[in-house]
Amino acid sequence: MSKVIKKESRSYVGFLLLVLSLLLLWYLGRFFHLDIRSIQRPLEHFPVIVSSLIFICLYVVVTFFVFFSKDIFYLSVALFFGPYLSTLLILVAEIINACILFHLARFLGRAYVDRSLGEKYRNLDDRLGRIGLFWLFIFRAAPLIPYRFLDLAAGLTKMRFGRYLFACVLGSPIKLFWVQYVLFGVGEGVVSDPHLLVEYFSGNPNVLLFSLVYIILVAIVIWKVRRKY
Repeated sequence: MSKVIKKESRSYVGFLLLVLSLLLLWYLGRFFHLDIRSIQRPLEHFPVIVSSLIFICLYVVVTFFVFFSKDIFYLSVALFFGPYLSTLLILVAEIINACILFHLARFLGRAYVDRSLGEKYRNLDDRLGRIGLFWLFIFRAAPLIPYRFLDLAAGLTKMRFGRYLFACVLGSPIKLFWVQYVLFGVGEGVVSDPHLLVEYFSGNPNVLLFSLVYIILVAIVIWKVRRKY
């Protein structure tokens, strides 16, 4: 009996630490401000390989502690490296982040979630743990679901890490390249003047068509997911 109580208390403490850590990071992130130049400045005086490694380290560290700083990273690196290399670098950094956050949630929160689930939600947990690679691919490719929440949620379920990692590698490039390509085309002015985005799509009908098809397909998939789960 004492071993069971100890396990329950450890699972509760672990989950509490996870929640408090996320809340603390969110709160501290409100006081941390980045701009395009502050990200590009450390990259300017090095060869491409070195500056690429510096960017990956910056991205992993800063976005881990400041969850909602990714947008400024996307824009700054798109302008600095171009859409193709920036997509690759962000992909590598996101894979690293996925590994860290998945295992953090699995280590601190999974035991508590498993012990606290009722029968109804335990069935849902079982279904999420067995979710097919196609759906995981869609979740990573969809532009509407933040990667941070996906990484943490996957770690809290019984999902195998290998399957989730494979989906990250396959699905993430689609969303990332679409975002980087558009940001590179619109430029820095998109921050202060969103109408530039409209002008960009008006002058690039192929990109507009792809974007519309992409968003429609994602909406259809989300609708089907809601019906299934």
